[in-house]
Amino acid sequence: MTTLNLTPGSVTLEDLHNIYWKEDAVRLDPVCHPAIELAHARIAAAVAGTDAVYGVNTGFGKLASVKIESKDTATLQRNLILSHCCGVGPAISRRHARMIMALKLLSLGRGASGVRLEIVTLLEGMLAKGVTPVIPAQGSVGASGDLAPLAHMAAAMMGHGEAEFEGKTMSGVDALKAAGLTPVELGPKEGLALINGTQFSTAFALSGLFGAWRAAHSALVTSALSTDAIMGSTAPLQPEIHALRGHRGQIEAGETMRALLAGSEIRDSHVVDDARVQDPYCIRCQPQVTGAAMDVLRMAARTLEIEANAATDNPLVLIDADVIVSGGNFHAEPVGFAADMIALAIAEIGAIAQRRVALIVDPVLSFNLPPFLTPNPGLNSGYMIAEVTTAALMSENKHLANPCVTDSTPTSANQEDHVSMAAHGARRLGAMNENLNRILGVELLCAAQGIDFRAPLTTSDALQKVVTRVRQDVATLGEDRYLAPDLERAAVMISSGAIVDATGINMPEFDT
Repeated sequence: MTTLNLTPGSVTLEDLHNIYWKEDAVRLDPVCHPAIELAHARIAAAVAGTDAVYGVNTGFGKLASVKIESKDTATLQRNLILSHCCGVGPAISRRHARMIMALKLLSLGRGASGVRLEIVTLLEGMLAKGVTPVIPAQGSVGASGDLAPLAHMAAAMMGHGEAEFEGKTMSGVDALKAAGLTPVELGPKEGLALINGTQFSTAFALSGLFGAWRAAHSALVTSALSTDAIMGSTAPLQPEIHALRGHRGQIEAGETMRALLAGSEIRDSHVVDDARVQDPYCIRCQPQVTGAAMDVLRMAARTLEIEANAATDNPLVLIDADVIVSGGNFHAEPVGFAADMIALAIAEIGAIAQRRVALIVDPVLSFNLPPFLTPNPGLNSGYMIAEVTTAALMSENKHLANPCVTDSTPTSANQEDHVSMAAHGARRLGAMNENLNRILGVELLCAAQGIDFRAPLTTSDALQKVVTRVRQDVATLGEDRYLAPDLERAAVMISSGAIVDATGINMPEFDT
């Protein structure tokens, strides 16, 4: 396992990508330690003092006016964690849970949370040795932090709750013991530092972002393949068109599609004397649509990169000002907006892809391909219902793309009277990406089948490599067969990036 040495404030999308996909371990650069210790000393001084400091010697939320005796501050933090372990639903994936822990480390590493270094060391040890808290998926409204899910993470650190270790789920204390780690007894403010924050929402938004970006690359490939299969025009891909508009994503999408289609015999065969003047929008406007989606994903990425580096608990210890201040950095509104933006991009990439599937199975629009791409239509239905499935998935994603961030509701006796709903706004992105991958998978099969029908004309070298990769897993469709496994194999080729890799073409970079 690779261990990333990270400095909060300078962590990049590439770092976050590696933490998520490769499940790299994470440790804070020791340069962070002095600030962490200074903030903890400031909290210790507050405990010894007489002034009320929220969450240090007071109750929480609506109970902030209740003063807590210094002898009870440890019990206060313990009770906070256990009482907030109210998550419900299925456990999140190990990959997501590890991402949450890494993001929490980054937040604590800003040196404004007031925790001891022991908290940081334990999180680093759990990531390094593979102790992963069991965190239920539901229960956060993305307001005063992702309270319930982060409480389950903190509970495992205390030896409560459950954790996974070496493929087995066990009690938190047994998992820590098996890994040679010791449960922590929380000190003043430490429980609050662990559960205040946007790490659950941010982890799911980042995973949705990474999946959507990979799908956007695949969409450029499938759309190029569909364009050749229906003998579409490459004229709308001329670089001057996209330069005149100026949007980065559109320019890059057009450039990528030109590279994918370069050298196609199919295209060369109808450059002259083609009776069609224009292709439907789903072919002609692919750079404009998926390119715009790529630009939206980049905007969301910038927000999430900032959030991943942020201190998002409360109160925060401001060392230079020598104060402990209650604020609202735990409110996940930026993450909620980013998640909604990602959802829109996913839905639109799928919407235009579905129209290409509908076009390619329709003999009126597909330029003489057989109905539903079967060599014996009537007796066989070919890809008729596969197209219907894409319509169902497209519609589901349209509904899921409705904004979540606008759906605030008051909680906690109206103390938390505006919430972001970022947690489920981000969590829905996983299901949306699965739907999108299946839509693109069906397009991949239909387009490859269309290319087969154009023989002896051949497509470009890059796209022929895609067809060859498809045929490794899914045979050309002749007589009707049980299609569900084919659709799943195609979706895996999309989600894994296999068809993008097969092209050998450089794809747009995911920098911000």
